[in-house]
Parts: sequence; structure tokens; C-alpha cells
Amino acid sequence: MTFCLGIKTKHGLIGLSDTRITSGNETTTSKKVYTVNREKHSFFIMTSGLRSVRDKAITYFTEVIEEQDHNFNKLYKAVNEFGNQVKRVAKEDKEYLEESGLSFNLFSVIGGQLEDDKEPKLYLLYPQGNWIEIRKGTPFVIIGNTGAGNPVLRRSLSYEDSLDYALKCAFLAFDATLISANDVDFPLDTVILENNSYHTIEKRFEKKELEHISVFWNGRLKSAIQELPAEILKRAFEQEEEMNVFSNGSS
Repeated sequence: MTFCLGIKTKHGLIGLSDTRITSGNETTTSKKVYTVNREKHSFFIMTSGLRSVRDKAITYFTEVIEEQDHNFNKLYKAVNEFGNQVKRVAKEDKEYLEESGLSFNLFSVIGGQLEDDKEPKLYLLYPQGNWIEIRKGTPFVIIGNTGAGNPVLRRSLSYEDSLDYALKCAFLAFDATLISANDVDFPLDTVILENNSYHTIEKRFEKKELEHISVFWNGRLKSAIQELPAEILKRAFEQEEEMNVFSNGSS
């Protein structure tokens, strides 16, 4: 499993990915983010699924970019081409993978801005090569382990938020997933693309650099629970006592 998150706000894009690779009983660390930075031409791809499928599709796509980069002036065209390479890998390997009991399940989050895009775009690409665009109604998408991070983002994130705030939300979604799943882990890779900057900034963070944020957040959660205006909930205990009295009386 994996955790890759893309966020779109009115100020640009945030991408965040764990680096844990699980194969049977073995775990390793490997980058799950691929970036392209050229003049007025910047995008990133994050993937979840079989590593062999990912590496092969990225290799094929890199060749296309090197040879035909001038053909892509909007991000959706690059997304279509990466989808073509995923389908190419499916034709070559899907049958053999499924015979071995493995699913062809490469999901991709692709974000960026090319020269004729009016603003950065964010897409979710399915294993079949089709895609959807992530818009401001629900301005984020998670692939891999989605369960724990979704509630954090739905409660806290909006399209109007700053990139700084969005990155904090992204880390808290990762932190919630880290606590809930043993197949998601540090190091943590981030990518940031501001509107019309045409340059994706990549950073890697180790656990020791960010664990103080987790400690702070856990403390604030406990304090918030203690301070909840929840006097009404005490009735639950009173009702239980009344039921016990009734039960004892009837016997």
C-alpha cells in the first residue's frame, strides 16, 4: 500500500507522498514522485500500485517527453500520453501478472501547469487510462491508503486556503494514515507548484524532522476533547444508571 495526496487550491498545488515499498515480507524505501521542470512546463506524477508497472510506464513516458515535449502545451495532453503508456504496459504485462495472482492496479495523481494552462491542473488517472480532473468542490485526491486521511482533509481543507495551510493539512492526513497503517512510512516527499511559477519544488523530510508536529497535534487533540462543550453527553451515564435500577427492581 502507499499514501499519495494531491491538493489544489486557488494558489497552486501541493503533492505529498510516502516512500515505503512493501514486497511480501520485505520493506524498502523508494521515491514515488516523478517530476518534469522545463521552461513554462512543469508537472509531477505520483503513483500507487505495482512498482514494476510504475517503473515501466514512467520509463516509456520519459522517452516520449524527451522526443515529443513540444507536442504538450496543456497538462491534459501529457496526462493522455501517460495514460497511453500505462495501457501499453497493460498490453505487455497484465495477462502475465494476473496469471501470477497480481492485479494490474496503477493509479496516478498528476499535477502541473504547461504554457497554455491558465492555472495549475490536477488529475486522477485510473489503471484503464481514463482520468478525472480534481476541482475546487473537493480540492484533493488520495491514492493508496485513503481511509484515515480523508476525514482530516474534509474537515479542514478548502479551495480558498493558502499553500502553507494546505501543506499542514496534507501532513496531518499523512500522520493519521501513518498511525492507522503499517505499510505507510517516512521519509516523506513533498512537491509544491505555485500558480504561474512553472517550477515544481521538491523536498524530502525524515521522521526526526517532523515528529514534533505529531506530538504537538496529539496533545492539542487530547486538550480539545477535554474541553468539548459536551455536558449533554453525561445523560448517557444517567440513563445507564436508571436502566440498572429498573433491572434490579424487576428481578
